Amino acid sequence: MHQPTESLGRRAFLKNGALFLAGLSAPSVKLLSVRADESRKRGAVRIGLVTDLHYADKPPAGSRHYRETITKLKEVIDRFQSDEPEFVVFHGDLIDSGDSLDQEKLHLQTIVKAISAIPFPKHYVLGNHCVDQLKKVEFLQGVGQKDSYYSFDKNGFHFVVLDSCFKSDGTPYGRRNFKWTDANVPEPELQWLQADLKQTAHPTIVFAHQPLDLEDTDAHAVKNSSVVRQVLEESGKVAAVFQGHSHRNHYSEIADIHYCTMVAMVEGSGLSNNGYSMLDVFEDGSLVLNGFRKQQDYRWGRE
Repeated sequence: MHQPTESLGRRAFLKNGALFLAGLSAPSVKLLSVRADESRKRGAVRIGLVTDLHYADKPPAGSRHYRETITKLKEVIDRFQSDEPEFVVFHGDLIDSGDSLDQEKLHLQTIVKAISAIPFPKHYVLGNHCVDQLKKVEFLQGVGQKDSYYSFDKNGFHFVVLDSCFKSDGTPYGRRNFKWTDANVPEPELQWLQADLKQTAHPTIVFAHQPLDLEDTDAHAVKNSSVVRQVLEESGKVAAVFQGHSHRNHYSEIADIHYCTMVAMVEGSGLSNNGYSMLDVFEDGSLVLNGFRKQQDYRWGRE
């Protein structure tokens, strides 16, 4: 059921509550396999991850099958109920655009009702399609979330939800006032992020929609991603970033931070084309991502 497991050798461990990362030289980088008996071990924090559901009541367009999201989500709910994560993160583009504001609101109501069957806390990262016609406040009210970017702690780890749905001039997305290629983390959020990372004593994982590891010129990238990465790197506390938006499995490691782009649920017809994952964060700082269907598996930190 899982895709082949990939891990780039990097050791991470905890000491006195701090995260220490030891990078390996290029010859030491190797593929590691997650044995079946190890892959289901529970970490200090277990997290369900889903991205790019793009639910909409409209016919398929290209490889995107919008209505099938509800059926795919039922499989996800069954898995999450079995594996019991501490919380679930939806990494953006929960809905797709509608022909009208009312239709988009109905899309949101429908998918939120389906998601309500997940009996665990839920966190929502804003994606560009979440606020095509909706304003951010309308989307957030629809999912029952106060802020578009914030942080929280769980079992000795720190988690950050970012919002890069801002135009280059700092204007928030909404009411079709933006181009999806102009995604930015504005200065006030950058200042908040820097202060947030400074105050935490815990190793940190970041959740985003638009990728932060791509060149600023890439259409899918956050345009000031290099600036955001600098804040993450200078903190010395960020272990990994999980993101969506480009709809494909992709991995990179930059300055001892793992960047994992996850596959979109909306792509392809049928359950065989579903994609979601379960992340276990262990006390020694290692991470195991068990991917289902089209989502790849990864293991970082332990050999």
